Formats: sequence, C-alpha cells, structure tokens
Amino acid sequence: MKEKIVVGWRETVSLPELGIHKINAKIDTGARTSCLHAFKVETFNKDHALWVRFWLHPNQHDTEVEVVCEAAVIDERIVRDSGGHEESRYVISSMFSIGGESWPIEITLTNRENMAFRMLLGRTSMHHRIMVDPVESFLIPFEENKS
Repeated sequence: MKEKIVVGWRETVSLPELGIHKINAKIDTGARTSCLHAFKVETFNKDHALWVRFWLHPNQHDTEVEVVCEAAVIDERIVRDSGGHEESRYVISSMFSIGGESWPIEITLTNRENMAFRMLLGRTSMHHRIMVDPVESFLIPFEENKS
C-alpha cells in the first residue's frame, strides 16, 4: 500500500479530463460524495448514452471565468446536503489529481454559487489515499497536470 497523502482541509486540485486545470477544493470527510459547481447543466445523447454539458466558474469569488465541460452521466442520485435538503443530481466520473497522484472519482453536479468552495472532495473519493489534517490548508504544492 502506498503512503497516504496528508492534505489540509482545503487544497488546490485538478480534474484534467474535464479541462479544469486548477480548482480549490474543500476536503470534506463529512460529505460522502464529491461535488462540483455547475451553474448550468444540459443533457444530450452521445454514442447512445446520456451525457451532460455543464458550465462552471472554477475560481472562488469570480463569475467572469467560465469553463464548459462534458462528461458521460454514470448515475442520477438523490443527495442530501448539510442542511438536510434533498436534490436529484447527475453523477459523472473523472480523473482527480493532487500532488502528482491521480485516480478516478465520482462527482455530483450542483450549483455552489453561494458556497465558499466550487468543489468538495467527499470521503469516498479519498480511496484510502488521503489523510486530512483539519487544522492545515494547502499542504500539497500544486502541480498542474499538463495532460
């Protein structure tokens, strides 16, 4: 087993398959599933499968920069947020990169416009590879994935 990556409660990560080369994420062991900000979501069919095209603002406190992403839908789930509100969300899969390491994760899409972080990394995405130091932030030097 590889040594675990020790991260702070917030880190800069990337989702290279989605074209998101840099995004600050809250590392949230209280959240089961990871989620990503999407302020507009459209569905379409591609190769006989359901896909989503979604728009997001990857930078905190910045609604000028937009990224448009596309991904196959792998599921649709009812997710309960920290306030107890339930919402149906599309689920996609993407490679997740932090500190030179990458692995596939599942991500739900939801509007996080009023939230401090555009991405939450939930505990199922940590795959026994991450240990969280809850008093630290940005422990991992950001390495942009060029792929």
